[in-house]
Amino acid sequence: MKKSFFFLALLAGFSPAAEKPNVIIILADDLGWSDTTLYGTTKFYQTPNVERLAKRGMTFTRAYSASPLCSPTRSALLTGLSPARTGITTPNCHMPQVVLEATVAKKGPPNQKVVQPNPPTRLKTEYRTLAETLRDAGYATGHFGKWHLGPEPYSPLQQGFDVDVPHHPGPGPAGSYIAPWKFADFDADPDVPDQHIEDRMAKEAVAFMEKHKDHPFYLNYWMFSVHAPFDAKKALIEKHRARVNPADPQRSPTYAAMVESMDDAIGTLLDTLDRLKIANNTLILFTADNGGNMYDKIDDTTPTSNAPLRGGKACLFEGGTRVPGIVVWPGVTQAGARNDALVQSEDYYPTLLDGLGLKPAPEQRFDGSSILPALKGGDLHGKAVFQYFPHYGTVPDWLPPAVSVHRDEWKLIRIFHGGENGAHRHLLFNLKNDLSEKTNHAAEQPALVAELDALIETFLKDTHAVVPVVNPAFDAKQYHPELEGKQQPKAKAKAPAKDDGDPALQGWKARDCKATVKDGIVRVTNIGFECFLGFGASKHSGSSTATFRIKAKPGTSHFDWVPKDGKAQRALFTLKGDDWQEITVPIPATGPLGIVRLYLPMQEQPVEVDWIELRSTEGGKVTRTEF
Repeated sequence: MKKSFFFLALLAGFSPAAEKPNVIIILADDLGWSDTTLYGTTKFYQTPNVERLAKRGMTFTRAYSASPLCSPTRSALLTGLSPARTGITTPNCHMPQVVLEATVAKKGPPNQKVVQPNPPTRLKTEYRTLAETLRDAGYATGHFGKWHLGPEPYSPLQQGFDVDVPHHPGPGPAGSYIAPWKFADFDADPDVPDQHIEDRMAKEAVAFMEKHKDHPFYLNYWMFSVHAPFDAKKALIEKHRARVNPADPQRSPTYAAMVESMDDAIGTLLDTLDRLKIANNTLILFTADNGGNMYDKIDDTTPTSNAPLRGGKACLFEGGTRVPGIVVWPGVTQAGARNDALVQSEDYYPTLLDGLGLKPAPEQRFDGSSILPALKGGDLHGKAVFQYFPHYGTVPDWLPPAVSVHRDEWKLIRIFHGGENGAHRHLLFNLKNDLSEKTNHAAEQPALVAELDALIETFLKDTHAVVPVVNPAFDAKQYHPELEGKQQPKAKAKAPAKDDGDPALQGWKARDCKATVKDGIVRVTNIGFECFLGFGASKHSGSSTATFRIKAKPGTSHFDWVPKDGKAQRALFTLKGDDWQEITVPIPATGPLGIVRLYLPMQEQPVEVDWIELRSTEGGKVTRTEF
């Protein structure tokens, strides 16, 4: 009987130590396929802990993100659903407007053949997430790091996670990777000068594992690294500056330092699993949300190069969607194994259910499929994966709105209505012989184009995708097909007009929001995650207080002051109800306050402010604004 149970447990993916293995998902941000040492494509970056992870399990050479941009992939990983189905096809989930369904505008610019969809700005809570499924199965659930699928009531705490740190809705680290940060309620450790955000996130993840080491847990570590802004530990930057080869397209010492801090955080998690003696009962998945960013500028070069792949983040060529992929599953994967099967973000949720012996909820469906046979050493011959990106790109390797399918060694890109008389246009590549996608075989392989395009059509219908439509305002005279996929010259930036703000705000200025004054009340709408009212308060100096009368949803926010040295200081405050309340915030400044900023909590309903008063403790100077 014991032997039978052991055999069944292995088939289900269980460790013999316990029926429920822990689950850790590590999602790197903007980490390209050539940004680690896994595939022999970099000589500059150093990722020993990624290699260490790979030695424990299976590395996939053809792992793909659901999208060339982050939020769509995050939604796919968490729901097992394609961005084509959820409609989340751009990283706009930090925007103040709440949009839950994709729509198509009536017309577009005259130089564009199609009208692209307007995507949602939130991941609807109606979708059953992996966190909800595992929590219902008895797992403790914790999310650490970047989210970018919507603030409350669409945050991790409403999507199945018991814990969310730092509970931040934005697209990247708040302000910087090196403290001080600008999170609403998350500061660096006071005894760690110049703390790196990944060091702090790894520390929080370690505490979560220590707390739940005797019970099954699901740890979602979605790194901020290596997304912009581009900064890192100074010592690491100088270390890599000395290693730069000017002939290597990967030559940014700052980016190399960012990759190293990311890798260090992975090492911290592995060290903890070993120390707690739970590594043999912990499943680890490591991947990225999209391809590497090779279009911004840092250190007089681009952040990275995805060579030999074509393109990068925000385009449907391989550099935009082929990403690192490792699965460590004790009892299932063989240590140090490699597999060239096609796998994608949507596959991981159904794979976990399959391997853990859990059933989806009634009527729950997935667009991905279980890759458990590949994890056991088999192949997935004939499997097709899709990327849906129905938008005009803004990067040099841009394409018009398109969708792609990979099957075996072939890849077909359909450019919606990009051909003559409204027909679709196609790009067909043999990735086995042409990894850099230089030769389009569409004209010589019409039968294969038709076969793969039929898969695309079935996929779009099955997911009920809101697809681009022919633009009724299209003007062929304004269309320039020769510019497709080419770097466009940037227009000269105009000098910004002087912003004196709304006179009714009496010197206060609104940022990342809209503020209007009526009947003596400031009404703030369109509230973004960096919304604040700012004021020049350099005449105030030393210990002071800020007092204001406000009406807003309950939550935590902060009042900042920015002296001349530009190093922002912060004081937190808590809003306790929906009605009017008077808040006093101590400001322990030691010199002139400089610019002060009243940050407002991100919410759908307007925030109202009656008055704001600044009072210096010494000298008694008072500045009171009655709107």
